[in-house]
Amino acid sequence: MPDHSTTDDRDPMRARYEELAELAGSLAHEIKNPLSVIHMNIDLLSEDIAEIDSPISRRCLNRVDIVREQCERMEGLLRDFLRYTRLTDIDLVSGSLNDQVEMVLRAYQAQADIDQIDIEKYLDADLPAIKLHSDSLQAALMNLVKNALEAMDSGGQLWARTYTTRGGVALDLIDTGSGVDDNTVMHMFEPFYSTKDGGSGLGLPTARKIIEAHGGRISVQSEVGRGTKFTLEFPVPKRLG
Repeated sequence: MPDHSTTDDRDPMRARYEELAELAGSLAHEIKNPLSVIHMNIDLLSEDIAEIDSPISRRCLNRVDIVREQCERMEGLLRDFLRYTRLTDIDLVSGSLNDQVEMVLRAYQAQADIDQIDIEKYLDADLPAIKLHSDSLQAALMNLVKNALEAMDSGGQLWARTYTTRGGVALDLIDTGSGVDDNTVMHMFEPFYSTKDGGSGLGLPTARKIIEAHGGRISVQSEVGRGTKFTLEFPVPKRLG
């Protein structure tokens, strides 16, 4: 499987990029407020039209539903985008990577059972503590696990394995899903790139940003028809190792 790792490119345009990111976040906020008003009034309009029983009102109601669906889609996109732009510096405290993995897998166990997916855990009991932010790290892990489950539409297996490395600790998430081609692997961490209908294309970029905010890195290997492996690596502070 080809291995594609993220890198931290420090180029002279970084300050300009950060300025544009801040402006984009402000613009998203400005769009969010009127969009919420539109959504609220669409709901009210829908209630008014529903009280009128006629062929015209039914056609209008169908069109109103389309507008509502697009409003909800835009609101979801803005939520994902704002979450992405807000991820800069986060407060890290000492914690267990195993505990974070356990909580996320527990949250998805019921869905895995329904989809006939076996979750296998191989978590190193002697894993050193790392510096982490629980809420954001769980959000990143949940995105990866959710993607893995969705890639296995007819059952399969998901393995979660933690282990020590020369410079810290690592987590492998391996699924037996449909896998993706090399082109998708190359672009999957780019904002707004998505192969899913209605997807925002911000889930994996946000996950990467969270992991990098922990001083870590994420890499992926995938093969069509065989599955995908994500590897997350985190440093262990010397005083905690």
